[in-house]
Amino acid sequence: MKDKAFCCLSGGKDSIMSFYRAVKSGVDVKCFLNMATEDGLRSRSHGLSSCCLSAQAGAIGLPLVRGRASWDGYEAEFKKIISGMKDRGLNTGIFGDIDLDVHREWVERVCAETGIKPVLPLWLMKRDELMKEFVDSGFEAVVCSLNTDMMGEEWLGRRVDAGFVKELTARGDIDLCGEKGEYHTFVYNGPVFKRPLKLDIGEKRPRKNGVFLEIRAE
Repeated sequence: MKDKAFCCLSGGKDSIMSFYRAVKSGVDVKCFLNMATEDGLRSRSHGLSSCCLSAQAGAIGLPLVRGRASWDGYEAEFKKIISGMKDRGLNTGIFGDIDLDVHREWVERVCAETGIKPVLPLWLMKRDELMKEFVDSGFEAVVCSLNTDMMGEEWLGRRVDAGFVKELTARGDIDLCGEKGEYHTFVYNGPVFKRPLKLDIGEKRPRKNGVFLEIRAE
């Protein structure tokens, strides 16, 4: 019997790759979960508009469950939502963490407290192997936000392809997957999509410690 799961969705490459790998391993993913800001307008992690996340989930073909919370109230709201999912028969959560122990500890504790089985399909993958799998599998993404203390604005809007990976690798001072907050991505096409998203790239907007792109997707 397959596990019935939700998958945490940020819109970026790691969450999409965790979904991709989970499905390939036989997990029955029923929906995505995204935590938004208190007003519900943007994703809490990447600053993407709610419309982008809805369009992405729709293009993949799964419903999107969204919570709203401040950072202070994040854990309580998250636990409330996944407890409700468990009541509806979902027993597993898919998470896109790679190797930050503090993140895994939080995931395992919160899941234990709510009776959910945590699955981390990307855990301890080598950065270069993960990026190669992402590109070689046919996923397409753009850099949607970055920390300007670590990367210049010329990286904003870049396609995540073999050239992007090669340039980042050559720098040597950036985590290849952006795990230190260097950059975030938005995935708009790939093997889990029923159709590619059409992107409308808008203005650059400042945010704390960086800048993000206004993106519309349909």
